[in-house]
Amino acid sequence: MKLTHLFASAALVVTLPLAAQADSAENKAFVLGALENTLLAGDVEAVDQYFAEDIIQHNEMFANGIEAQKGVVAFLAGNGNFKAEYVRVIADDDLVAVHARYEGFGETPMIAFDVFRVENGKIAEHWDNLIPEQPKNPSGRTQIDGATEITDLDKTDANKAKVEEFITKALIKHEQVDFTQYINPTNYAQHNPMVADGLEGFGAFMAQMAEQGITMDYAQVHEVIGEGNFVLTLSEGALGGEPTAFYDLFRLEDGLIVEHWDVIAPMPGADAPHNEAGKF
Repeated sequence: MKLTHLFASAALVVTLPLAAQADSAENKAFVLGALENTLLAGDVEAVDQYFAEDIIQHNEMFANGIEAQKGVVAFLAGNGNFKAEYVRVIADDDLVAVHARYEGFGETPMIAFDVFRVENGKIAEHWDNLIPEQPKNPSGRTQIDGATEITDLDKTDANKAKVEEFITKALIKHEQVDFTQYINPTNYAQHNPMVADGLEGFGAFMAQMAEQGITMDYAQVHEVIGEGNFVLTLSEGALGGEPTAFYDLFRLEDGLIVEHWDVIAPMPGADAPHNEAGKF
């Protein structure tokens, strides 16, 4: 478990905007404390301290409400093999996003993005997207390695707008865009398990998909969460014609995307045990 540098980043003193940054840092520290003291500690009684009574759960495997959350903690405590590595944590006002690697859910570790909404001092809502850990990609990168330092806090809004514009134009509307206006043409690290670095790697992957008759269509961006040089988007669409949830994390430098991680998973089916709140 690697929390030391994350708690340190949550305590950063920044210049603008002070109120919003203070709220974000406080919520980040609170969520990390909640995860540490409930899921990782296996302490069911601590759940009441951190989670709202009527917590809304967007993971289709779990019901809404705090009793279901206690059930999750009890299950993981009884498992005895649960481990979590929280690699990146970004906070945007009341939303805290965690990029993580989990062990103990099954034979294969899981790579995930978890998003928590904090309201009135409690975690009031949770979204996630998970896939089994994959081998290194063609460039030798894993799904979680790469840069972690949060910088450029004064550029948060501009970076969020840049990423949302890129997804809207290139992936939703399929416009003919100049990719070099969004992605650094000489410095682009890719962590998708199937894609190599650089615009060439991205282009080669898309061409391969086209040859196989596989389409990737984004339909809607539901949320854009940003802190400095990191921006996470929660989108839905279709991959190969199948309803799909796309969670994409981008790192930007000087207004261009230089690194990308993702978790792409099928949308819940009609047979999902719980889907009261929907995926998004």
